[in-house]
Amino acid sequence: MEAWKFAPARDLGLPISARLKSLRRESGLLGTLAHLLWWAVIRCYLRLYHRLKVRGAELLPQEAPFILVSNHCSHLDVLALAARCPARLRDRLFPIAAGDTFFETVPVSAFAALALNALPLWRKHCDPHDLQELRQRLTEEPCAYVLFPEGTRSRTGELGRFKRGIGSLVAGTPVPVVPCYLAGAFEAWPSQRRLPRPRRLTLTLGAPLYFGPVANDKSGWLEVASRIETEVRRLGGLPPLA
Repeated sequence: MEAWKFAPARDLGLPISARLKSLRRESGLLGTLAHLLWWAVIRCYLRLYHRLKVRGAELLPQEAPFILVSNHCSHLDVLALAARCPARLRDRLFPIAAGDTFFETVPVSAFAALALNALPLWRKHCDPHDLQELRQRLTEEPCAYVLFPEGTRSRTGELGRFKRGIGSLVAGTPVPVVPCYLAGAFEAWPSQRRLPRPRRLTLTLGAPLYFGPVANDKSGWLEVASRIETEVRRLGGLPPLA
């Protein structure tokens, strides 16, 4: 058994506003309690209001690292995926959220960080160093991510092309990627509505995918994105894109 090692938190000394947005953010006692309370409430909400049904739950890894990926139609998506993860991983489970939506102001940043435990990724000016830092944290901590490779919510409910960023996180690593398909979220809470409706949600998990032999370069990243997209479409009963 390895001896305990004490080290300062990676975000030690950062101002509050910078700490909320930091990719190195770690949870303290209050953060841990907030995560546990928030996700307990969300699990009850999803079960009672949306009658969430999960298929393939036994395929979900019980230990980090891993990444959950899914289609993205609604703000309900991240709630449905993250709520299924074991409670012991709450402090090490990070939804990857759009920085320009969830981290522009301190109040919204505080909610995203303290309740969702989200980490920001900026869509308009994505820094390659941010992806590298996320990749490093994923494998070294280790931790788990919830990620939507389309990059934004679908405005029609149709599945769009997966971007190569997911490939830059896992190509050449042993990290499993769990493909998922969430049905009903668009009908329950599309981007045009302010509040969700009580529609049934069904989350289907697929077998983990591994990309250790794939080259960690542009062609490899595109291969990873394509393979994951194909599996997500299969889970949703959708035809492959031409």
